[in-house]
Amino acid sequence: MKRRDLLKAAATLPLLPLLLRSGTTLARGAGTVATSLRSRLRPGEPGWPAAAEWEQLKRQVGGRLLKLASPFASCGTTPPDSACTQVLKQLDNPFAVGDNPALTQTSGWADAWASQPSAYAVAAESAADVAAAIHFARRHHLRLVVKGGGHSYQGTSDAPDSLLVWTRHMNQVSLHDAFVPQGCSGHVAPQAAVSVQAGAMWIDAYDAVTTRGGRYVQGGGCTTVGVAGLVQSGGFGSFSKRWGTAASNLLEAEVVTADGQVRIANARTNPELFWGLKGGGGGSLGIVTRLTLRTFELPDFFGGVGITIKANSDAAYRALIAAAVDFYQRALFNPHWGEQMKFHDGNVLEVSMMFQGLTRQEAEQVWAPFLAWVQARQDCRITKPFGALAAPARHLWDAEFLRKHAPDIIATDDRPGAPRHHFVWAGDREQAGTFLHGYQSAWLPATLLQPAQQSRLVDALFTAAQHWGVSLHFNKGLAGAAADAIDRARDTATHPQVLDAFALAISANGGAPAFPGMPGAHPDLAKARREATAIEHTMAALRSVAPDAGSYVSESDYFLHDWQQGFWGGNYPRLAAAKRRYDPDGLFFVHHGVGSEDWSADGFTRLRT
Repeated sequence: MKRRDLLKAAATLPLLPLLLRSGTTLARGAGTVATSLRSRLRPGEPGWPAAAEWEQLKRQVGGRLLKLASPFASCGTTPPDSACTQVLKQLDNPFAVGDNPALTQTSGWADAWASQPSAYAVAAESAADVAAAIHFARRHHLRLVVKGGGHSYQGTSDAPDSLLVWTRHMNQVSLHDAFVPQGCSGHVAPQAAVSVQAGAMWIDAYDAVTTRGGRYVQGGGCTTVGVAGLVQSGGFGSFSKRWGTAASNLLEAEVVTADGQVRIANARTNPELFWGLKGGGGGSLGIVTRLTLRTFELPDFFGGVGITIKANSDAAYRALIAAAVDFYQRALFNPHWGEQMKFHDGNVLEVSMMFQGLTRQEAEQVWAPFLAWVQARQDCRITKPFGALAAPARHLWDAEFLRKHAPDIIATDDRPGAPRHHFVWAGDREQAGTFLHGYQSAWLPATLLQPAQQSRLVDALFTAAQHWGVSLHFNKGLAGAAADAIDRARDTATHPQVLDAFALAISANGGAPAFPGMPGAHPDLAKARREATAIEHTMAALRSVAPDAGSYVSESDYFLHDWQQGFWGGNYPRLAAAKRRYDPDGLFFVHHGVGSEDWSADGFTRLRT
């Protein structure tokens, strides 16, 4: 990968300390404007809040102000104390990681960032708590961070020397039979919906909506991801080709903006803020405290299929890729199917796909021609037999049903007193605390599936697999989706390319957890850089056939150069205008978030107004 150094802070301006006091004004023409050009403060610097001021904030938020420190701070004793032993024991449990305000679900990224706790955290339980934290951060010129699920690969869920708004305890979920957004009566028909507080995880939403409510809400595949973060970034699930993105199904949001005001945002009230929250990236326009999403009727069944095939030669692998691409275009390029085909080095194709609205027998019939083609070949062998499963849709996230019928595919929160419905898919538990080596994504246009273009795509996939390997996430492109899903997604801030993409290509890798101060955490940076370079070559092969491909903001390269275009395309100017309107002083900062170009890479020094 072509690396670049992280941006350095701008040279200190000689008059900065004088010009940038709170309330200072600069003459401009006949009037005055309040300046916002100033640096944020760090602990120990002049102006950092005194103990009495922190105590006042603590009283404002009902005692829910936490002074944070690394959970590994006590690991230096011999032997390590019980606190250290406990946190190390639970590092593979994403629920436990999420319950610790000093940890994030990713421990860092080579040459990019490392997970470090904020100085203080407000464990918010209400919008009033969030507003108090915002007022305090603005008044004292503090770096502000927001964390719900803590799954940001870009490191936006934490920052050293900052004040964290931690929404984990805001996790209520409420169902509605006939919801009408505020101020929309007579303009919007009542519809079934669910209101979810910002700290809830998708497993909380699925348990309420599907397992107990018998309906469907479009969310993410990983059950511990925060609802609010996923919606604000766009939000794809296994069945997005049927029901669209999470963002496109947002009906209303409660959000606290940079002025500390609690606002309602929907299609008629604060409509530009509402549009920006639908895919404009979390933590840039305000702090969401509640979201209301439309729900849908469940199909009869959800299911999945899987198979792994190894080709005996490069020529056979190229033929296998061509057959898979052609089969996808003919049989799977529709709202029934989502998830992945993975093209590995070593001439291996791995299929792991999900379906909705089909029985197991119908799914097997769909796949029969492809299986017949593979079985007729002498130069391909099936290393993992084809399997198809289906279950009543209501049970897809039903922990009790899965414990009884498929215990091997889930991992539950094994802490005493943990909610019974909390589980993750077994493979996701292995990702807890991952230290990323590289991660890139690109939307592939559906034109590549046209018969005359398929050979170009096949060549690109074959070349990509020689370097590192790539996975096509078919559910993360909306070409081939239901018409209503595409129409709703068109009215979001997500990159417009998603509408015409048949898949999101992802190439990535990481290593074991490597939190700073963690015993035994010694990431192999030389290996990480080699793998990042291989990933760069993999994605370069795909970009040769999709040279202007955008990236999905939540699953993308930390070092992406033209990120405004890469994440949002032609939508970025409109997002920037919303940022100027609702956060003119840039209180909210995240790496490669809307307006972040105005700040140093660490978010502490303003570079321009």
